[in-house]
Amino acid sequence: MTLSEFDNFRPAEPARRRRQGGKPGMRRRRDNGDGSREMPMVPEPEFTSYYGRPVVKPAPWGDDVAIYLFLGGVAAGSALLGLGGQLTGRPVLRRNARLGALAAVSAGAVALVKDLGRPERFLHMLRTFKVTSPMSVGSWILSAFSAGAGVSAVAEIDRLSGNRLPLGPLRKVLQAVEGPAGVEAAVFAGPLAAYTAVLLGDTATPTWNAAHEELPFVFVSSACLASAGLAMVTTPVRETGPAQKLAVLGVIGDVVAMKVMERRMDPVAAEPLHQGKAGAMLKWSERLALAGGLGTLLGGRNRVAAAASGLALLTASALTRFGVFEAGLASAKDPRYTIEPQKNRLAARRAAGVTGDAITTGS
Repeated sequence: MTLSEFDNFRPAEPARRRRQGGKPGMRRRRDNGDGSREMPMVPEPEFTSYYGRPVVKPAPWGDDVAIYLFLGGVAAGSALLGLGGQLTGRPVLRRNARLGALAAVSAGAVALVKDLGRPERFLHMLRTFKVTSPMSVGSWILSAFSAGAGVSAVAEIDRLSGNRLPLGPLRKVLQAVEGPAGVEAAVFAGPLAAYTAVLLGDTATPTWNAAHEELPFVFVSSACLASAGLAMVTTPVRETGPAQKLAVLGVIGDVVAMKVMERRMDPVAAEPLHQGKAGAMLKWSERLALAGGLGTLLGGRNRVAAAASGLALLTASALTRFGVFEAGLASAKDPRYTIEPQKNRLAARRAAGVTGDAITTGS
């Protein structure tokens, strides 16, 4: 008989032998001499996928998306610090944060477009606004944030150049709108930091989906770490008060949110967060976040110590984003991370007395 090429993937079948007396797969057992009854010899089924193939299709994203996740957090937090410098009379902090926000969102947009393949694909996402689509909502959030961050940063660049940009009569307009533009960017900073977490959680990727409730808190805290760290590296300590406070809050939020997220996730779905490349990155992320936070509290008045702490916080934020990203990709490649959490949820529903819905009946 001619075999198909796909039969090469079929696992070998063990030889079968029919037992004498009783049905196949059963054996006879005496019951106190009062006749007999058959007990099953077939083990509980272990559900797996077809020939061990992944159950869900891994997300077709590369490192460009992970870079965008990180830079989006840097831009969002920097816009908040820019507003803080604007409102508290810290011109150097305001300038550095605004420029940092523009640089981060621009580089992140380049990484995003590179992953999309063609720039016009991003423009196509702006043709409609769909509330139920994190990708659609995120595209509009990114565009609105970029407008405010761009205007306020250009005003800072014009001042740095001694008002030499070829703006002509637009300079007075720019000077009039730079304040409101800074406020507008800060308003969209929170959504920009969180929407990427919503986007990941909305996929069928097991680890991301299992973490969808707490992951936005992790990403917002990570954005605080990154932006505060950047400000502490680039800004003199006399003006980094708001950045240091944001750094401490970010460390607390990052560590607590990660622990709560892991505790509330299905234990199987949480395994990729502790294994392999992703596990190593997230472990070092926590260590660097704690070290950076401690350095901020103890040495925040010293320029060198503040810069070193800021660098640790920046690295911790990057490792958090890349670690969560890698853990999701790893969970999609192994069918175990899809099937076993489903079995656990099914058992929990049945134990709670829920037996008549489509999940428990399989219909």
